[in-house]
Amino acid sequence: MWKKISFMICSNPCKKGGLMTKKKKKKTSSTRQLINIKTISDYSLCCYNNVELVFFLVQPPNLSVMSVENVGAKIFSMTNVLKGIDDIEILCLNSRDNFEYNKIFIKERIQRERNVQVRKLLEQDLIHLDKIQIQTATARLFALVVRIKEENQAEIFPLLRRIEKLLKLQGFDVERAGKEQLKELLAVYFEQNVTTDQFEDIDGERWLEDGKEIS
Repeated sequence: MWKKISFMICSNPCKKGGLMTKKKKKKTSSTRQLINIKTISDYSLCCYNNVELVFFLVQPPNLSVMSVENVGAKIFSMTNVLKGIDDIEILCLNSRDNFEYNKIFIKERIQRERNVQVRKLLEQDLIHLDKIQIQTATARLFALVVRIKEENQAEIFPLLRRIEKLLKLQGFDVERAGKEQLKELLAVYFEQNVTTDQFEDIDGERWLEDGKEIS
């Protein structure tokens, strides 16, 4: 990468022709700094501001087969959870593939295509993508996010057990997200990736031969 170098005239004659070289260094942030994720532990996302994010994955009930009274009871239970836990957030993700850009591309191709047969094939592709999105329209991923501040990290595990116990007492089917599940959450959140089975800690790690270390 080329570095920008600027020159300016010295007020007094310099040794090298009256010119002084000044290098401007631009501070850049890494991707992890930009998204405020320092590392992924076995149970949390560790942030640069000394905060840990712990995710509790919630299995949602099928509200369409529940009575109005039962739905109201679930809402009341969630209210009790929100009251009993400080610094809690609710995260809802579309756990499915997003084909919007594919559909836009196909529609543009249909408008430009002059061959009738090719245009029909493109229209069938468009219908197929619509069917996939309809079938996965209810694919949702719910998580309760708890922010563990620096002053609470000494008692983090008793705190997490208390939160998990509270959620189960209120009738919610939950589990604490582990390292692999956290990587899946990040993949879905940032790039809508729901097809990858296993995420590597280091890019290309799977191609290393057994016994070799990563330098």
